[in-house]
Amino acid sequence: MNTKSLLLGSAAALIAVSGARAADAVTVAEPEPAEYVKICDVYGAGYFYIPGTETCLRIGGYVRYDIAGGDLGSYDGAKTTDRKDGDVQSTWKKNARFALRTWTSQETELGTLKTYTDTRFNFGNDNAFEADNIARFKGPTLTYAWIQLGGLRVGRDDSAFDTFIGYAGNVIQDTLVPYGDFDTNVVQYYFEAGNGFSAVLSLEEGSGVVGTIDSYVPHVVGGVKYTQGWGAITGVVAYDSNYEEVAGKVRLDVNASDAISLFIMGGYGTDDNLSDPTWASPAGGRGFYKQWSGNWAVWGGGTYKFNEKASFNAQLSYDEGKNFGVAANVAYEIVNGLMVTAELDYLHLGENTVSNWTGADKENSVGGILRFQRSF
Repeated sequence: MNTKSLLLGSAAALIAVSGARAADAVTVAEPEPAEYVKICDVYGAGYFYIPGTETCLRIGGYVRYDIAGGDLGSYDGAKTTDRKDGDVQSTWKKNARFALRTWTSQETELGTLKTYTDTRFNFGNDNAFEADNIARFKGPTLTYAWIQLGGLRVGRDDSAFDTFIGYAGNVIQDTLVPYGDFDTNVVQYYFEAGNGFSAVLSLEEGSGVVGTIDSYVPHVVGGVKYTQGWGAITGVVAYDSNYEEVAGKVRLDVNASDAISLFIMGGYGTDDNLSDPTWASPAGGRGFYKQWSGNWAVWGGGTYKFNEKASFNAQLSYDEGKNFGVAANVAYEIVNGLMVTAELDYLHLGENTVSNWTGADKENSVGGILRFQRSF
C-alpha cells in the first residue's frame, strides 16, 4: 500500500465520520415571534385585543373604604356590646369593598357584541339589627352580568326603571326616599332614533319577596328620552305584574353652565292592590317599582364643580307620606383615580311611617359617611 492509497483512505474515513456526526446533531428551532397585546382604541381608553381574537377587552374596578356614623341609609345605626357590662351602644359602621369589572366589545354583522360584569367582595360590620356588629367577609355578589348584541340586552342588570331615566343624584345616600328597586334579570331592547331620541323596552323578573314575578308574566318597563346639549327629558313607565299596578317617573336634567348641572324627578304610582309593608308604608303600599310612601314623590338636586378636582353635590327628596330626605357631600380627587367624599344625611319620618332603614323609631335621623375610593 503506497502513500497515495493511505491518504485517500484516510480522507474517505473522515468524510464518513463527519457525515454520521452531522446526522446526529441537534437542530435548535427558530424562536416563534412574540404576539404582543395590541391596543384597541375603538371603544375608548383601556381596551386591548384578546390575543388571537377580534374581541376587545377592558379590565377595571375599584377599591373602596367607607367610614360611617349615625343612623341613616344602608350604614344605619351600627351597634356593639360592651364586653364589661353588656351595654349595647353605637359604633362606627365600616365597609371595605373590592369591585372587579370587565367589558368586552366586538363588531359583528348584526352590530356590536358587548358584555359587562361587576363582581363585588365586601368586608365590614353586619347589619344594624344585630347588637354585635362583627366585622366579617360579605360576598362575593354578582352585581351585573349581561350580554348585548346591537340593541338587545339580556342578563343581570339594574331595572330600566332606574338606569334609563338615571339614578337620583351624585350623593351616596340617594334613596333616603326610595325611587324604585334595582336587582333583576332582564330582556331589554334599546332603540336609538337619532336627533337625540332614544327608547327602551324591558321585560324584568324583579327580586326579593316583593319583586320577583309569581307567574310567567314579567314586569314590563318602557321609556323614552330626548337628549341635547342643554340636558335631557326622560320618562319611564313600569307595570308590576305581581299586583297589576303601574308606576312612572319623569325627569328633567339641565346643564346650567360648565360648572352647574341640575335635575328634578317626579314619580307617581297606583297602590290599590299593594299590600307589602315597608319602612315608608308600614300598612302596605310597596311594589317593586313604587317604593315611596303614598302615590307621589319628588327628588331634586344638582352638582357644582369648583374645579377639575372638587365638586359639591346635593339632593332633596319628599313623598306624599311626608318623608323628607337631605343628602349633601363634597367630593375631591386627591390624585388621578383616588376620590375622597365626605357626606352628611338627614331623614325626617312622615306621618304614616314608624321606622327608617334601620327599623329604629326615630322621627329625625342624622348620619355621615367618609368614603375613600381608588378607581382603575
